[in-house]
Amino acid sequence: MSLTLTDAAAALRAGTTTSRALTEAAIATADRLDARVGTYLARFDEYALATADRADAELAAGHDRGPLHGIPFGVKDIIAMAEGPTTAQSLVLDRSWGAGKDAPVVARLKAAGAVITGKTTTMEFACGMPDLGKPFPVPRNPWDLETWPGGSSSGTGSGVAAGMFLAGLGTDTAGSIRIPAALCGITGLMPTFGRVPKSGCVPLGYSLDHIGPMARSAADCAAVLAVIAGSHASDPDCVDAPFTAEPAGDDLSGLRIGVVREGHFPDGADPALAPAFDAAVAQLEASGATTVEVVLPLRAELMTADIVTTACEALAYHRTDMTTRWDDYFAATRAMIARGAMVSGADYVQAQRMRRAGQLALGRLFAEVDVVACPTISVGAPALQGYLDGTTEIMELFAHIHTGYWDSVGNPVLALPMGATASGMPLSLQLAGRPFEEATLLRAGSAFQARTTHHLRVPALAAGDEAVAA
Repeated sequence: MSLTLTDAAAALRAGTTTSRALTEAAIATADRLDARVGTYLARFDEYALATADRADAELAAGHDRGPLHGIPFGVKDIIAMAEGPTTAQSLVLDRSWGAGKDAPVVARLKAAGAVITGKTTTMEFACGMPDLGKPFPVPRNPWDLETWPGGSSSGTGSGVAAGMFLAGLGTDTAGSIRIPAALCGITGLMPTFGRVPKSGCVPLGYSLDHIGPMARSAADCAAVLAVIAGSHASDPDCVDAPFTAEPAGDDLSGLRIGVVREGHFPDGADPALAPAFDAAVAQLEASGATTVEVVLPLRAELMTADIVTTACEALAYHRTDMTTRWDDYFAATRAMIARGAMVSGADYVQAQRMRRAGQLALGRLFAEVDVVACPTISVGAPALQGYLDGTTEIMELFAHIHTGYWDSVGNPVLALPMGATASGMPLSLQLAGRPFEEATLLRAGSAFQARTTHHLRVPALAAGDEAVAA
């Protein structure tokens, strides 16, 4: 099932497919691949088929709920859904947390007619790495099962890439939408902080968490954002800023793009990264955009602020459980959260002051450009075994991940495929914009994808073990 969400929505309305057919194909793909890929923590096959039948009946009767109506969809298992427990992929979370309730974003998906096929794997509490000593699936990358799919929205990223659903929800505190989008070769959008309600989601960093869409294309992400965006009384950080998806185009005339290279091509970066990035910038220019080289202000400071803030706010949530259930946590989760105990209150306050300084500095940069372009990650998906057996330290990968900067300031960022390594593993482009200007990012992403086919590449595993070239 390699259709984009928007293609599938058009096919539904043209009568060339049905929601039942799309959902059965998604279930069949999960039957074939999920035991190897580790996409799901819980599947709702019967619920999904019943929802699909209802969608077909409504569409046949002329009741059209919009572009998500009848579309198979995955939801990360830190977001509450009435049909099953929320586990956060942890033994620690009380199974009554969120029981019988839908998070606002899930309620909005249901109202839009989405067919939710199940809850997807994550890193424990959206941080750390897999732990073979715990009774949960190990998420793997469908491009190469020996590699990591990225986290923490691992299952949503792998599920879209493998064709187990056409779109899904992820969350992003330091890159957890964009990292798996990058490593799995799909498109992911971290909306502006406050654009989408985050209530009903197990928190990691209270002042950093975002919920956003992951799908095959920028147009797909726009369709999902239009459904989940907007204020909700349960989230005091969420503002009244609904989003309307605009028709995708390929003309970027008048758009000013700041191109960032400094700090994004460290030692050990994949040799294919620079040429892929140069080619991506050239495609944006060919679409009519003008480009200029820029430097991100306070880059190191803001990445550190994201790490400090996440550790402190995670410890605030987990402190009691960590003192009484230490062994029940994954080893990598303990290490990450325990760092918060090493940070003083003064350090935390300084991190928040730095975040505000960064927002002001970026405001000056965005007075000169409309969009900032940079790589998402400097390497393809890393081998998974070292993280499983403890011989590889995840902090070694951080030098190659360029996402946390943007969580610190809360600006919207779109990650989209831009090429591949010599071994065929995906490489990714980030486009960042001004707060609440997701439409500009999605316009730029759609124009890029109108001129390229990176986002349409399908892993050989998902194509029936036959290589598929875009």
